[in-house]
Amino acid sequence: MDVNSYISGFVDGEGCFCVSFQPSGRHRLGWEVRPSFSVSQNAERAQLLFAIQQMWECGFIRPDRSDNTLKFEVRNVRDLREKVLPHFRSFPLLSAKQADVDSFGQICEWISEGRHRTIEGFADIVKVAMRMNASGKRKYSEDEILGSLRSGEGIVCATGNRGIT
Repeated sequence: MDVNSYISGFVDGEGCFCVSFQPSGRHRLGWEVRPSFSVSQNAERAQLLFAIQQMWECGFIRPDRSDNTLKFEVRNVRDLREKVLPHFRSFPLLSAKQADVDSFGQICEWISEGRHRTIEGFADIVKVAMRMNASGKRKYSEDEILGSLRSGEGIVCATGNRGIT
């Protein structure tokens, strides 16, 4: 069996492409956008998480206390664009989750282009992100985020090695 197809199948069942939003006083529009890819596994079967991390040469593995698993996570936008997303373009998911991958890829491109720094671009990101992960729960609604955007010179993504500034 091809390891790349196996990874895609595993992610189809246990992975998540997520774009979250967090209120932030240090961002001019009042919100931070956080794209992330993650996949979880029980600790005693976590070899695949370490293999994916080694193969893609990015991300981190941490305990997920919510369900007592380990989680491999990638938040760096460059790594998402250059390592994670190309894998799923070459080895697409077979479920409807592939639509989330496509939306996630679009959002990462927009962030890379700096569109998250304008009200219009940020609003586009929010609208696309809210259509992703339909069965998931969100802390903030689309209306709540869009209705509270502050006008300003722009917004930046997560700082440090987690995103593009």
